Amino acid sequence: MQSPPDVTPYIGQLIKFRRDLHTHPELKFEETRTSDQVASWLTALGLPLRRGLGGTGLVATLRGTGPNAGKPGRAIGLRADMDALPVQETNAFDYASANPGRMHACGHDGHTTMLLGGATLLAKRPDFDGTVHFIFQPGEEGGAGARLMMEDGLFDEFPMRAVFALHNWPALPAGQMGVRIGPIMASANRFEIRVHGQGGHAAQPHTTVDPIPVACAIVGELQKLVSRGVDPLDSAVLTVGKIESGTVENIIPNDAFIYGTCRTLGAATLKQLVEGIERVSTHIAQAHRATAEVIIKPGYPTTVNTPDEARFMARVMGQMVGEGNAHADVLPAMTSEDFGFMLEKVPGAYGFIGNGRGGKPGVNLHNAAYDFNDDILGPGAAFWDTLARQWFEQHP
Repeated sequence: MQSPPDVTPYIGQLIKFRRDLHTHPELKFEETRTSDQVASWLTALGLPLRRGLGGTGLVATLRGTGPNAGKPGRAIGLRADMDALPVQETNAFDYASANPGRMHACGHDGHTTMLLGGATLLAKRPDFDGTVHFIFQPGEEGGAGARLMMEDGLFDEFPMRAVFALHNWPALPAGQMGVRIGPIMASANRFEIRVHGQGGHAAQPHTTVDPIPVACAIVGELQKLVSRGVDPLDSAVLTVGKIESGTVENIIPNDAFIYGTCRTLGAATLKQLVEGIERVSTHIAQAHRATAEVIIKPGYPTTVNTPDEARFMARVMGQMVGEGNAHADVLPAMTSEDFGFMLEKVPGAYGFIGNGRGGKPGVNLHNAAYDFNDDILGPGAAFWDTLARQWFEQHP
């Protein structure tokens, strides 16, 4: 087995590219500049491109020159997401966001750059027996861009035996990596509860049906769906993140609105929570002479790694960072990922690459002061190179 090429000559270029993306973040399905920059890099490598999948998504293809490269089915996909978040950045460094209200607060600028680094290493030495499809996806942050790329024919145009992705992970120090068999990220549904009462004068509450205390009672009872309704050995989160009602202090409104999210690692638990939200909301409202309308907004499925691909990714991680720094059964996260859509269609694995800085406490993902750790760009690029080469060596 050959060692991967040295990534050192490309580090400066990778850092410059990543910071340029950080300076010019674009929200879901608005990634036109980002997509152009990615396409320019890949074109310089001589790779054919397919643009427009999922709107601003693109796929580049690299065909190996090894003796068995042309055998049917010898293709894999490597995926990175490109979009930013609607966050006003608070960092003051010279590459902070120049787009007000937009920020790469989840490290997708780093994901994109690591995959471009991997493509560069593989293109410089394409002596492997297979085809690699580099998938640059839009709209991961709430847009289900993975599903849209699939609906536009991703896996029909680019058949592949397996697909892989990485997410930078501040909970792991730089120099560590992690993956697991089975669920690694949770499903995510959003919900809206519309409490309908009867408004009136604040000084005459007896003539009204006040929706605000009804909404408060619903929120309180919803918390028990997890604490008293879910097996303590299972995992679930139910969070109310927003409540709206009223106009001024001396008017009881007609309506109150509750917005939240529920996340689980299993379909049965998710079904149980959804049924509980509807039951609690309806009955509490009825008990107070109000009504409640529950709207469930399905989100992302659980991101479930298939066993063979997760074990393979774990072995490659062990080779890259050492067995003591590679976690083959890392704890799952209750965050969600639309890569789960891809894993419902094609076997594959989703892993974490440590992004923590020297073990010091720092800001986490989606924080206005977050920044990707440039120290892991090289290791991330080398990981993609090694994973692709070893996949073709080990999967005849």
